[in-house]
Amino acid sequence: MAIKDGAKHLASLRDGRAVWLRGAAVEDVTTHRAYRNAVRSAAALYDFQAASANVELMTFEAPGAGCRVGRCWQLPTSYAELVTRRRALVAWAETHFGFMGRSPDHVASCLGGMVMGIDVFRTYDERRAAALLDYFSYARSNDLFLTYVIINPQADRAKAAHEQADDYLTAGIVDQDAEGITVRGAKMLATSGIMANEVFVSCIQPLKAGDERYAVAFSVPMNAKGLHILSRKSYEEDALNAFDYPLASRFDENDALLYFMDVKVPWERVFVSGSIDMAARQWHATPAHIYQNYQCQIRLLVKLRFLTGVARKIAEVNGILGLPGVRETLGQLAAEAGMVEGSVYGMEAKGAMAGLYYVPDRHLLYSAQVLTQQLYGKVVGSLRELAGGGMIMLPSGAEDFANPLLRDLINRTQKSPAMGPEERVKFFKLAWDAVGSEFASRHAQYEMFYAGAGFVTKGHSFRTYDWQAATGMVDRLMAGCDLEGELGRLRQAGG
Repeated sequence: MAIKDGAKHLASLRDGRAVWLRGAAVEDVTTHRAYRNAVRSAAALYDFQAASANVELMTFEAPGAGCRVGRCWQLPTSYAELVTRRRALVAWAETHFGFMGRSPDHVASCLGGMVMGIDVFRTYDERRAAALLDYFSYARSNDLFLTYVIINPQADRAKAAHEQADDYLTAGIVDQDAEGITVRGAKMLATSGIMANEVFVSCIQPLKAGDERYAVAFSVPMNAKGLHILSRKSYEEDALNAFDYPLASRFDENDALLYFMDVKVPWERVFVSGSIDMAARQWHATPAHIYQNYQCQIRLLVKLRFLTGVARKIAEVNGILGLPGVRETLGQLAAEAGMVEGSVYGMEAKGAMAGLYYVPDRHLLYSAQVLTQQLYGKVVGSLRELAGGGMIMLPSGAEDFANPLLRDLINRTQKSPAMGPEERVKFFKLAWDAVGSEFASRHAQYEMFYAGAGFVTKGHSFRTYDWQAATGMVDRLMAGCDLEGELGRLRQAGG
């Protein structure tokens, strides 16, 4: 088998999946104007890994696959292998500048972490563990692009899933027989779902007694019978050209609500069924949650490097690079980007073996998550301050350059000491698409909540910190300050 390339991925998406947009079915996501460029960007990831210059870094010989597959499927058995895998993920993220949050390496990392903890699944149910191993081998051998839906739809947040007015608002088991389970209800957010091959379905939110029907984990193809993909508004569809919308026109990975209308899932695709305890343990008793969020931090370090570059260019274009306050702002941004990169290297270096596999340090990961949730909005705010009105007072569109009168006026008014009028307009169109457009606003929301609400990530940090080491130092210091002993010494000194 040849290494998967973009053409193979595009062909795999023409499968009759039920995507809905603006009240109508989308016949082909590879050609529809709402998705085609983002889909091509996803396909370009596979072309990148298949390019002869990149094969050694981006792919590896997967056990039993009979071919080389994407490095994202590798299960590192040492620090060196983890670093090589990270270098591959950085190279992929650089092709989309960190703006595709659910590229194929994300869910591959999640499933890989579950397989690293396969004994947890075996303790739960040998058959479900075997199903997970077989599925992982299948997905890896075919280098599938997987998305996932692991959050319940928002309704009455004060009630558990089984307490909602509709028993099947949240996807749950309707029936089961010798062939498998039947699932009905909704899950979100299928980020990149329109360009993925299959979807992993589960629940990362805490479940309560009575929620057993929703305690599932399974995978189905995106064209499964009865699966409806309800797309959000496409920002790409409104991004008419790459000059005006260089990011939104190419990297709008989309998000979708999935509705399972009595979808039949065969047992060989079911990994958890009806166990609230195992629904939680699959994430945190295995390295799954660590690996999937480690991938997020790798992508984010690339994105912050890009945004820091945008900030520097803003200063150059506006001729303010020499101002002390501007250099201070840029130094702060550079430090913050460096902090994220350092966190990734630190969680690798401080990692440890978990059985056969090398796993990044949990607490450094969760520390990075807490801080980067707070950081992203601050970075965007800094870019806005540097740019001032430059990102707003721009020509209405690329078409203005086709009008001789308007082009002359643009040349007269779009001035910069660093570049010509056309380049200045092109740059500030990019800056706005990164921090101010509807596409950018979605990213601001995404970076705040993809890992969960702030209290969730802070809870992970609290749970994994070495409190014993911290409080132990306090106790050792206090032990050397004995009140009676000190009083005795004071009396002796005074006597």
